[in-house]
Amino acid sequence: MSTSKVYLIRHGIAENRADNAPDENRQLTKEGVQKTRKVANRLHLMNIHFDLILTSPLLRARQTADILQTAGLGHKIKESTSLVPNGDINNWLNWYQQWRQSGGHCLALVGHQPDQGNWAEILVWGEPKEGLILKKAGVIGLVLPETGDPVGNSFLFWLTSPKLLL
Repeated sequence: MSTSKVYLIRHGIAENRADNAPDENRQLTKEGVQKTRKVANRLHLMNIHFDLILTSPLLRARQTADILQTAGLGHKIKESTSLVPNGDINNWLNWYQQWRQSGGHCLALVGHQPDQGNWAEILVWGEPKEGLILKKAGVIGLVLPETGDPVGNSFLFWLTSPKLLL
């Protein structure tokens, strides 16, 4: 079994929070769709391809995942409640171990900030430090170890603002 790459991708620019409107129904703005498409197309030009795009079920994240799929970055999308705001990384880690055993090597996680930054810090340093800020449609790339616990044993190979990909 070889190492795997995990790309944490924050959803694109979404509608502002409205009073009495459910957060899970906020969708990408027109600008958010355009910028996310540009980022996805750039990732495609870089020959990045995901075995699976795992996404938060919230609308703005699902729309981002759909844009990634449309750009040819992956054929399969699956929703995970672990990726909702304040989702449980331990539930995801259990899922991840099974996914790796089934042969997965390159995974996109589409979710929310600060969770995406905190999860990256947990995987790299073993604890959240709240120092990694992932901009909307930004990308963090991690390499997780071949065997053993990825918490504190992964390494960061990529952190980029969407501006650098536009």
